[in-house]
Amino acid sequence: MNYLERAKRFRTKKRLGQNFLVDNAVIDRIIEAASISPDDTVIEIGAGAGFVTEKLAQKAKRVIAIELDEDAVAELKKLPFDNLEVVHRDILKTNFSDIVDSPVKVVANIPYYITSPILAHLLGEIDQPEWKNRELISEIVLMVQYEVAKRIVANENSPAKEYGLLSILVNYWCETEFICKVKAGSFYPAPKVDSALVRLVIRKEPTIKTDNPALFKKITKAAFGTRRKNIKNALTSGGFEQEKVSYALQKLGIDPNTRGEKLSMADYARLADILY
Repeated sequence: MNYLERAKRFRTKKRLGQNFLVDNAVIDRIIEAASISPDDTVIEIGAGAGFVTEKLAQKAKRVIAIELDEDAVAELKKLPFDNLEVVHRDILKTNFSDIVDSPVKVVANIPYYITSPILAHLLGEIDQPEWKNRELISEIVLMVQYEVAKRIVANENSPAKEYGLLSILVNYWCETEFICKVKAGSFYPAPKVDSALVRLVIRKEPTIKTDNPALFKKITKAAFGTRRKNIKNALTSGGFEQEKVSYALQKLGIDPNTRGEKLSMADYARLADILY
């Protein structure tokens, strides 16, 4: 029985955002992107009916499939692999330290409406240098909505609508790579939008250095929170004193009329250090 036929036999739940990947070539691309070896432990988030799970189990030393839907959990437990552990739990309420004690690879095909909360749960925030989940992850291969994938890998040279707080958060902690676009028809039921596969490699240290990560976070939040304003007005509206903002921008040679999406992470780090 092929993946599409198997998926059709499963009662999908719209409330959980279930769209099962049924394209064998894309599943193989996920396995390839994750570079699974016989020594790897893999945590799969949103394992669904187990189409990716069974291929992971054939490659990895250990696979831990985390799934919220009890019907999907029942299907996963039918898979004939001794190295597969099925965990019936909400990923947003799961601490990796409860299930592993050394870094793992993560493979995830998650509901698009909770992509940002899940990334924050895995990586922690910018002002959380010690975050247990992140410390227990070596890399993440993630299926997300195509537009979100472009935001994840974006920087100051990307189109303005793509570069934002999500870009800052993910690239602060990770090396990001856009793997491939995935057509909606690769899923059942087919979503209304295309998807994309991205790879995040966790850095041992943040991408940029700043004396005050909390202030860096506050500055970027202010800058991207009011995109129509220039950087000076955005920071002033965000609670920073106008004179100090003007001084910091002049010190760095940044035009006060520049929009926030034109500044790099390094620019924001330097702004944070001067304002600090």
